[in-house]
Amino acid sequence: MAANISDLPAWFKVGAGTVIGVLGIIWILSPTSTGPANVPTPVTLTQKRIPVYYWHMWSGEWQPVMDRVCTEFNESQTKYEVIPLQIPAAEADQKFLLSVAGGDPPDVMAQWTPAIGTWAQAGVLQPLDTMMTPAEYRYFSKDTFPVVHENGLYKGRLYGLLVNFDVYACYYRPDQFRSAGLNPDQFPSTLESLVDDSLKLTTYDSSGRITRLGFLPTALLNFAGSFGGSFYDPRTGAVLIDTKQNLRALNFIVDAHKKLGFDRLLRFNAGLSSQDGANWPFITGQQAVTLDGEWRVKQLAQYAPNIDYRVALLPPPAGGVPDASFSATSYLTIPNGAKHAAGAWAFIKFWEGLDDPAEGAKFKTWFAWLPDSAQMANTPVYQAYLRQYPQYRIFVDLAASKHISTLPPVPYSVFLQDHITSDDDLAERGALSPSSALKLLDSQIRRQQQQRKALGYDQ
Repeated sequence: MAANISDLPAWFKVGAGTVIGVLGIIWILSPTSTGPANVPTPVTLTQKRIPVYYWHMWSGEWQPVMDRVCTEFNESQTKYEVIPLQIPAAEADQKFLLSVAGGDPPDVMAQWTPAIGTWAQAGVLQPLDTMMTPAEYRYFSKDTFPVVHENGLYKGRLYGLLVNFDVYACYYRPDQFRSAGLNPDQFPSTLESLVDDSLKLTTYDSSGRITRLGFLPTALLNFAGSFGGSFYDPRTGAVLIDTKQNLRALNFIVDAHKKLGFDRLLRFNAGLSSQDGANWPFITGQQAVTLDGEWRVKQLAQYAPNIDYRVALLPPPAGGVPDASFSATSYLTIPNGAKHAAGAWAFIKFWEGLDDPAEGAKFKTWFAWLPDSAQMANTPVYQAYLRQYPQYRIFVDLAASKHISTLPPVPYSVFLQDHITSDDDLAERGALSPSSALKLLDSQIRRQQQQRKALGYDQ
């Protein structure tokens, strides 16, 4: 039976900047809708266990790994049985929100969408800190890396426990450094010198087209922190846009694009076949230095095991921050209306190693993920993983940094991310000056805040 919009709770109705309402209405009106959620295949619970329904989006080679984690949990105790269900990523938000609205959500949901603040404000998620024992909370708040215990929060409450996060460092090819007359044993110590060296690493064909790109700083989110910039002040809760640090970062990025030529770069990027697998431009030799995440280490071992490569921290600009990075994050959440929240929390803390960091470390290596804490990194199983993939060590060291930024924990974070990305792109293509791009972004965010205030939403 079709859903009636008037029957939905107030938080589900469309309001300016309310991602929940938009997603819900799109799903309801979609002619291809097949129902509010996939129904798990009926299972026979062993020993009359309590079922814990778990939705996630890991597919392909990662779905069996996710199933293995669930099996480990089920075999570790006799009270609960986690029943995993893989949801296509493109449909996950709609299905999740409709399941909450319909009063039949999963007990646990893995979330990739940066909407913890949005959903917490709307009453979609349960706070997790209230479920922690004193020992669990002490480990979480004191012993985990800052990026772990400073995220998933909304108004001081924890609504999403960070299960995975990325950090970024520079991958480079020693052979290409040597061919350009550069010493691969002396990676540039400043961002300015790295961009200068990139001009030597960049090669062209007879028509002047770029055939190999040296290094190109791109994405303001990735570079603002190195310049001391930020998009959020945790002390005041203010969103920061048009600051001198952010402007300096965007100016630097755009100047690097100018040196190589906007049109040349557009043609070069248009000719790249893929950013994944064996076609990653770093593997094909089309990029000599690239800023990328820790997951590429495993990808290189899988698709290009014979390539000689190294990893170095992104050097800071003159007077900048040496161990800064941006992080994309994933969370484990318990929705409001979950029938077995206690079982959901038992599964979450088992997987995350809140009671046993060594157990959590094992699961991190299965997924090629970063550890949550120094205790986890120092476990025998994780140290064995680092011996197998030594290039991964630099990412583990970076994971402990106090200067890893994420999207601000505001209830319009998806809106914010989309506009940072689009306005940044305008500047990088030369369509707007860096100053104009930041002013445009600032006006868009202030207008969004005003609209939310007028509608009675948190800003």
